[in-house]
Amino acid sequence: MSLRFRLLSAGALAAAGFLAVSCSTKPPAQVAAPAPTPTPTVVRLEPTPAPTPVPPRVAEDALPTSVDEINRRGYLKDAFFEFDKYDLEPAQRDALAGDATWLKAHPTVKATIEGHCDERGTAAYNMALGERRASAAREYLASLGVDTARLQTISYGKERPFATGHDEASWAQNRRAHFVVTAR
Repeated sequence: MSLRFRLLSAGALAAAGFLAVSCSTKPPAQVAAPAPTPTPTVVRLEPTPAPTPVPPRVAEDALPTSVDEINRRGYLKDAFFEFDKYDLEPAQRDALAGDATWLKAHPTVKATIEGHCDERGTAAYNMALGERRASAAREYLASLGVDTARLQTISYGKERPFATGHDEASWAQNRRAHFVVTAR
């Protein structure tokens, strides 16, 4: 074989190989693009609100066993009224809210709300006014979640004064809704 034939054969083989590679049905391998950098997620942390302080609960066992002793210690506060009125002023609502908290913390306690008046006015008028005062206190406690089955009302009008003086300072102490614990 001649040199010329060998060179032509080698060239033909190289051309055939080149054509075979370039005409392949497979697509050429693609270089993968770099993965996009993920955007960092920003998490906003809200401050945790401080817990609402809960008034300390007095255990039932911490109460005296005697209702007389409970009344002597004065856990329940009186609500006071203006002359010839039975509506509750804001300060008296605050006092009754404290009473409601205490009563709800002691669900077995029962009480009587006594309505009192000062010495001015007729006995009949003051009996009716005392009843309205006791009822106003009871209704307000009910609006705060106290079971009214635990609360009785009674009016003493001007018959049982707390202060015995005959002046405005004494009369102001006598215009009240007074609480008496009746059962533990």
